[in-house]
Amino acid sequence: MMQLLNGNEVSKIIKANIKEQVLKIKADGGKTPHLAAILVGSDGASITYVAAKEKDCEEVGFNSTILRFDASISEENLIAEVEKINQNKDIDGLIVQLPLPKQINEKRITEAISYKKDVDGFHPMNVGMMFKGLETFLPATPYGVIQLLAHYNIETSGKNCVIIGRSDIVGKPMSALMLQKNCTVTVCHSKTVNLSDFTKNADIIIAAIGIPLFLKANMVKEGAVVVDVGITRVEDSNSKNGYKLMGDVDFKSVAPKCSFITPVPGGVGPMTRVALLLNTLDAVKRYPNH
Repeated sequence: MMQLLNGNEVSKIIKANIKEQVLKIKADGGKTPHLAAILVGSDGASITYVAAKEKDCEEVGFNSTILRFDASISEENLIAEVEKINQNKDIDGLIVQLPLPKQINEKRITEAISYKKDVDGFHPMNVGMMFKGLETFLPATPYGVIQLLAHYNIETSGKNCVIIGRSDIVGKPMSALMLQKNCTVTVCHSKTVNLSDFTKNADIIIAAIGIPLFLKANMVKEGAVVVDVGITRVEDSNSKNGYKLMGDVDFKSVAPKCSFITPVPGGVGPMTRVALLLNTLDAVKRYPNH
């Protein structure tokens, strides 16, 4: 019997727990967690994401700040703004909403953020600590996936896990975290030959390749756990927004074969956002004077 991995429900439970912890911190005279977000330009999806993060902060009792800059800002000026936040002891976590305009090197900006405030988990210092299995800020999407699997008590030890996609944000860190959960991990990508040979033997498939409806029913074995990280805006004249959101998994055909599967939307997305909150709460505890 197929069961949905409901990210909306699980994120609500985790948020309620975070809210309780924040109330206790404040009652004990501690500091209110404070998350800052930098938004450059006027990309519609980015504006939506940042607004959602602001709402999340409000829900759990965090302070939040959004710093908006024109798309024409220079790389040096943006780094200077990041440095100001690095020095601001009231701000615990900083995210820079991607993508950034073409004149700005995303890698330089990511590395300019203090690793002690890098709640996205992208800084090389945090990535290195994650691969070593040390306590650190985990990249939000993989962290969210791990939380989701844990909530539904999905067994990982000794299981074959296939990850489709090798990005620095999802595929690579996901492989490290699933290894730490005692999975046998295979990372497939756009250059993998006979990719379905791998997915057909997988107990757990994590699709993060960014191609709508990529994973079909004939690529999945009966009883598999399927996590769909992909989210692509596809034009849809029947939708009031003019687009619909599609995952990397052909949900209609794949779902009947699964023991567990995430929907899109409402699966991994809310878990990514709640992982940011968990990292920000950890920042207050781990680096109280930064």
